[in-house]
Amino acid sequence: MTRTFNTRMVFRTMGALLLLEALFMAISMGVSLWYNEADSDVFLVSTIITLLAGFIGIFIGRRAESRMGEREGYFIVAMVWVVFSLFGMLPYYLSGQVPSFTDAWFETMSGFTTTGATIIPDLDSITHGLLFWRSLTQWIGGMGIIVLSIAILPIFGLNGMQLYAAEVTGLTYEKLSPRISDTAKLMWTTYIVLTAIEILALWLCGMELFDAICHSFSTIATGGFSTKNESLAFYDSAAIHYIVTFFMFMSGVNFVLLIYLLRGKTRNIIKDEELRWYTIAVILFTLIITIGLYVSRTGWTLTQMERSFRDSIFTVISSMTSTGYTISDYMNWPLVAWVIIFFLMLTGACAGSTAGGIKWVRLSIIFKNGVAEFKRRIHPNAIIPVKLNEKVVPQQTINNIMAFMIFYVFIIVITVVVFCACGVNFDEAIGSAVSAMGNVGISIGQFGPAGTYESFPDVAKWMMSLVMLIGRLEIFTVLLLFTKVLWKK
Repeated sequence: MTRTFNTRMVFRTMGALLLLEALFMAISMGVSLWYNEADSDVFLVSTIITLLAGFIGIFIGRRAESRMGEREGYFIVAMVWVVFSLFGMLPYYLSGQVPSFTDAWFETMSGFTTTGATIIPDLDSITHGLLFWRSLTQWIGGMGIIVLSIAILPIFGLNGMQLYAAEVTGLTYEKLSPRISDTAKLMWTTYIVLTAIEILALWLCGMELFDAICHSFSTIATGGFSTKNESLAFYDSAAIHYIVTFFMFMSGVNFVLLIYLLRGKTRNIIKDEELRWYTIAVILFTLIITIGLYVSRTGWTLTQMERSFRDSIFTVISSMTSTGYTISDYMNWPLVAWVIIFFLMLTGACAGSTAGGIKWVRLSIIFKNGVAEFKRRIHPNAIIPVKLNEKVVPQQTINNIMAFMIFYVFIIVITVVVFCACGVNFDEAIGSAVSAMGNVGISIGQFGPAGTYESFPDVAKWMMSLVMLIGRLEIFTVLLLFTKVLWKK
């Protein structure tokens, strides 16, 4: 029996999601009205346009069949980031604060994919409403547009299981409740609680409430958009730096483990090997960079040691979790620190978190498989399985990881070639490609902590936007759309 592509269901789902985006735009309009800024009219127009598009989508799909298969799921998950960015760029473009269509698209895609790469050279010239929308796009994209919408879609008579399976990052997804909508609600409740706690903590430590909200949105989403040109370096406060460091680390943890933590199931957390790898890596690389900075800097005081430690742990966690915040320009650090930061940009944090990158669960399985391969060479007849969390990892999973790694490196190489062809320096091309693929945001050279992508060639910006999307959806969700197997009846 053949099954056609359920086009009406796609329109209906996309329409429902656009109504959700319009709601968030209306909230940003409220911020503009609160600060009595001129771009409130722009947000009103953008909200109306997005609402109309949403209602049109729902109207077209009003008689859609209720079924949703893998094809529809993968297509919607990939396209929702494109559609959200298309409408999400309207406030930037219509307000004239980002007059270039390419730049407005780049900034919006960077927001929703939580990359944090920006083309805005002077954030002080941007209105509160747009700064809020900028941070809000990261917060929406952090836990995932789809995971957010799973709790909303049943209102429109839609099932979100296929979307959840296609969108949730990591090797596997886990249902914490028999109903998929309840699982999504648990994740978003945890997400909101973390955000609220950080907002309160930053506000109590002296950050203005507006800035505390925007920075908390970006921290929990591991996005990195700031309201200040100097990022978190603007705040000469150890308390603020350590608070953001803590919440960046927590946001790099698998959200399933965070839910276990809230439920008091500490045994599940202690047993998790990926969390162990992640934590050990943070401690190890922080120690190495701290020693390097302390030795290279003048003065041997306790204050200098504390500052070296703070700069190190903040940058290590910011790079590993793909947040991209900075409190110190690492381009002025010893060269070995650059190499470590570059490696951390590749690793990512934990699967099932808001972080980008390869993820430590994949790296740990690759390492264990390498060790097992040595043992197999010595004992060719022995059966030596790879285990994770005391469970045998299926060979198919190992094959998937190896395929993921090959595609990951291949896409970076292709991206570097395109960037170089556009006139970008080789080292900056590599840094920007890795940054985009891992949704990190920060790079090296003129695109490092102190720079922006304003001068990046337009073609390179479009390429980087595509790579941001591929990295956010962990490659296969996007690439599957271009395979014959998915589209066969």
